[in-house]
Amino acid sequence: MARRIALYTFGVFRAPAGHPVNQGFHDRNDINLLAAERSEGFISRSGYDDEPGPESWGKQVFPRFYVERGDGWSPSTLSLWKDLESPIAFTYAGIHAEALKLGRGWFQKPAWPPYALWWVEGDYVPTWSDAVVRHEHLHEHKASSFAFDFKTPFDGDGHPAGIDRGLVKRLVSLNMNRQAACP
Repeated sequence: MARRIALYTFGVFRAPAGHPVNQGFHDRNDINLLAAERSEGFISRSGYDDEPGPESWGKQVFPRFYVERGDGWSPSTLSLWKDLESPIAFTYAGIHAEALKLGRGWFQKPAWPPYALWWVEGDYVPTWSDAVVRHEHLHEHKASSFAFDFKTPFDGDGHPAGIDRGLVKRLVSLNMNRQAACP
């Protein structure tokens, strides 16, 4: 099986999760997860402990940047994608792009990377612990083949890579059609 790209996202709310200021996030969360699942190149995602949906890829843990707000969690995702361009097409277009614009009102401006990417071999499924290690490594050491971001990507062989912008545009178009049916 070919290498796949793992994507971990992490944010810290400005206020406790249940605060009314975060309602827009909660209203969009399930829609965004569904939009990701319908996106071209999406393979799978981890669920969360004790929640309906996909199985959790290990015990959910958080990076050291986590701030306890009395609710025991912070928004994070862990997913697998076919290639580098697929999560870019999902992240910066459509339903999720709207959430990114609004996110400044929900989340603290991070002093850490908001996400980390890395390649996984074959059918390996990364755990939440793997994700935190990669995320913290990106923060401490900047982009490398171990953990990187969209601005400084690496290919599956560990070499600096470029992004196929034409492919991203084609994927955005496919995703728009697929996501049109999202509630």
